[in-house]
Order: sequence, then structure tokens, then C-alpha cells
Amino acid sequence: MTSAAVALWNSEAPAFDEAPDHGLRDPEVRAAWRDLLGGVLPPAPADVVDLGCGTGTLALLLAEDGYAVDGLDFSPAMVALATEKLAGSRATVRLGDAADPGLAPGSVDVVLCRHVLWALPDPVEVVRRWVAALRPGGRLVLVEGNWSTGAGLTADRCAEIVGEVCSQVEVRHLPDPALWGREITDERYLLLARP
Repeated sequence: MTSAAVALWNSEAPAFDEAPDHGLRDPEVRAAWRDLLGGVLPPAPADVVDLGCGTGTLALLLAEDGYAVDGLDFSPAMVALATEKLAGSRATVRLGDAADPGLAPGSVDVVLCRHVLWALPDPVEVVRRWVAALRPGGRLVLVEGNWSTGAGLTADRCAEIVGEVCSQVEVRHLPDPALWGREITDERYLLLARP
């Protein structure tokens, strides 16, 4: 990851949790994310790696539900906030690059990544690395979007990328304002894949 990208996300860290879908401070938004993820993850206790975990909000949510979660982010400021947030939980966090997280083959049940794949170079190769880390029956869970800012991936393009590696790919569109704390007009979705 470039030093400019690290500097950008370090600068975003202090206010990152203010967005309803980042901090999950609103009980309705938190419940919506719990329901969404509970509908696609295997039962706890499963081993989940949360790549590009930011301040660790999803890692904490899953740890509260009995999952063993390993968060990873390339921003030292994000990792510091996540470390504080996750203290005393079943989740851990470490500094690292989601594009090449150094996961051992067959080491996790779920690779979870939210709003990260769109920004990574060579996304097919990245997905190949992530899928290699899955145990038999494992799942790749991506939350992505084609945002009003012009950034992101369309659901069709994301499915095409993941389809290069996985035989089972399912896209679920996420227009529900309960997930975002507001009405949205752009494309947001969850992609569930199995090798």
C-alpha cells in the first residue's frame, strides 16, 4: 500500500465511526448489520478474518455473537482504534495489507471484506489469495458498492471478478436504509461466494 493511502486513512480514522454504517452506534443500524451478516455466515464459533477492518466495528459485532475474528488493516491509526475497541473481546487486530494478508491456506472459515476490493490492484489475484485461505465449505463475504462519489465496483463487475475464482457467486442488493442510517440512491450490495 502506498504511503499516501496510509496517510489518507490515518487522517480518516478519528471521525470514521461517525458514519452510521461505520460505527454502528445506532441500535437499528447495528441490528440491521447483525441480521445481514448472520444470514450469510456459518454458525459461530467460526474463524473469520475481517480484511480492511477499519476501526473494528464489524469484528466486534461478530465477536459479540461468538465468532473468533482476526481483523487486519493497513492504517496504524485504524488499528490503534480497533485495538482499543476490541479489548476484552474474542477479536484481535493486526497491521497488514488486505491485498496480501499472509493467510495460511485453509486457515479460516470466512473471509469478510467491506468496501475494500474496489480499491485494490489486480482484484482477481487478490480474490484468489483470499479464497485459498478458506477451509472446505468456507465463504467469501464482500460488501461493496458503486457509490455516488464515482468510486467503487458495480455488482456485475464484482461478480465477474469473483467468478474468475469461485464457482458459486450470489449478489444481494442492499438498498435498506436501516443498514446505512439513511436513504441511499447508489448501488450497494453483499456478494457471497464459495469456491
